[in-house]
Amino acid sequence: MKKLINHALVMMKNAHAPYSKYKVGAAVLTEDETIIGGCNVESSSYGLTCCAERTALYTAVSEGHLSFKALAVVNKNGGSPCGACRQVIWDLCGNIPVYISDQYGIVREIKSKTLLPDAFDKNKLK
Repeated sequence: MKKLINHALVMMKNAHAPYSKYKVGAAVLTEDETIIGGCNVESSSYGLTCCAERTALYTAVSEGHLSFKALAVVNKNGGSPCGACRQVIWDLCGNIPVYISDQYGIVREIKSKTLLPDAFDKNKLK
């Protein structure tokens, strides 16, 4: 967990957040123990901004990873993933532990099912 959170902290420093000034880093642990990071990247057209959690997961998928064991998210005050990220986490990862930390290493662990109870997923599409 510590290595995953440290990777997310490094990613937070890479964030491009000129508008909100709210930098976020994330790191996902794949089934084969690879750690892949991501940071938030803001756009002046706010809706085009991509959160750190989705950046990390999309990067992992683009590199061929499809199975995930855990996710870490780091920001200045331990804020939780947004709703869009919660949905993507559920869709790509299922019920995994999500470690949420502030920039000083104060951590809480929550399962993705708790972040998005009664999730809409592929089972609802049948």
